Formats: sequence, C-alpha cells, structure tokens
Amino acid sequence: MRISRRLAAAASAAVFVLMASTAMAEGEKVVIGTEGAYPPFNNLEADGSLTGFDIDIAKALCEEMKAECTFVTQDWDGIIPALIAKKFDAIVASMSITAERKEKVDFTNKYYNTPPAIVVPKDSPITEATEAALAGKTLGAQGSTTHSNYAEAHMKESELKLYPTADEYKLDIANGRIDAVIDDVVVLSEWLKTEDGACCKLLGTLPIDPVINGEGAGIAVRKGDDALREKLNKAIETIRANGKYQEINEKYFPFDVYGS
Repeated sequence: MRISRRLAAAASAAVFVLMASTAMAEGEKVVIGTEGAYPPFNNLEADGSLTGFDIDIAKALCEEMKAECTFVTQDWDGIIPALIAKKFDAIVASMSITAERKEKVDFTNKYYNTPPAIVVPKDSPITEATEAALAGKTLGAQGSTTHSNYAEAHMKESELKLYPTADEYKLDIANGRIDAVIDDVVVLSEWLKTEDGACCKLLGTLPIDPVINGEGAGIAVRKGDDALREKLNKAIETIRANGKYQEINEKYFPFDVYGS
C-alpha cells in the first residue's frame, strides 16, 4: 500500500532542493507543498523522489522564475492549513480552484482542467455513471476533495465512504469492499492501466459542476501574496507559449490536459 511506503520514505527524503540552474544559487527561494499520493499528477516514489505532472510543471515554473524551489510533502486534508501556517509558499497538487477555497487562499490561473469520472469493478452490474444507477451503492472518494463534494451533491442516494488518500479507496474497490469510486478521469484512467487497476473499468465521465469542480486546477498561495501569484501566472503563460507545457503534457497524456 503506497501510503505506508510514503510515510517511511518521507522521514528521510520527502524534502529535496531543485536548483533551477547553477546560476540561480542566489535566486528567490520558494517552498512548494504537494501531496505525493496522487499519480500521475504527484507521487512520492520508494526512493523518496517526487514524480508526476504537477512536479514537472512546478519545476518548469521554478526554472522560468529563476527560483530555487524546495518541495515538501503534506497530507491532503492538512495541506491548506499548512500553507496558511507558512510551512510552504505554494501548493502544486492538482487543487481545483473553487469559491470555498478562495475564502482561505489565493490561486493562480489554472494549469489544467479535467472532469470527474466513475470507476467500477469489471464484473459490476452498474452500467451508467448516473445518480440513479449508483443509488444504494457504496461510492468511495478521497475526503476533502471536489470529487467527494460532487458525490455529496449529486450522488445523494449512494452511501459515500471517504478515504484519506486515493490509494486507500483503490485498495477497497480492488478487494470488493465498495461498489464504485469517483475521482479525476485522468487519475482513474492511469490507474486502470496498471496491474493494481486490472480489477476495474471506467464507467464514464460526469458533467462538470462549475460551483463544485471550479475553474480547473491552480496553484494556491497565501492570501495577499500577489507577488508570487503574479510571477507564477507569468511563468504559466510563458511555458504554455514556448512549448515546455506541451512537452510535459505529452510525457504523461495522449491528449491536451489543459482543457477548454
């Protein structure tokens, strides 16, 4: 189970320094918080290294800003409080830009946008990704996410079971303890390609709820940190224009993850 491996590795190697280049030793220092348990966007590997789309995007932004960036892993349910408490300066962890979160933090513009989806076991009798089809079924989701909020709002006839990490709901559906799960379509699709995901199939995507799902995934900074937010926005625009974003996108996905 990745959560136990993650905790073991975190003690020795959850924090590492990315030097944007040797010439940036005197550059601005930015500490970036991420979860490290949400592949293919961010994941803490057995050797303590952080990988994923979020991480590569963050590195590209740091290089563009000529900043010295340090990455720190943080459990999802405490990631916004940790930002506010100044454990790090920005969150790059596939965090959806929502009105509720905007009350606590400020966001950059989006850096990608993908819809939620439903996955079920391959032998499931459920045939549609709808509220009616999931009525009476146990639906798993990672807690404190837009996906759990979506399920609470739109899957009211389902029994919602919340998990600290995506790894834990994946384990439960693979072992037949829940009937379905909801998460980002990319996260679920990538998991289904793995040996652990061989248990299950993608039932379908869900209509985006603008209130719940927000404007896409953005980078969160502390309220009033306009200087960092503007630098990050400029860097996002630059890597979108110079081809670096596309290069990273193609490393992970066969489609444009930026969205409309």
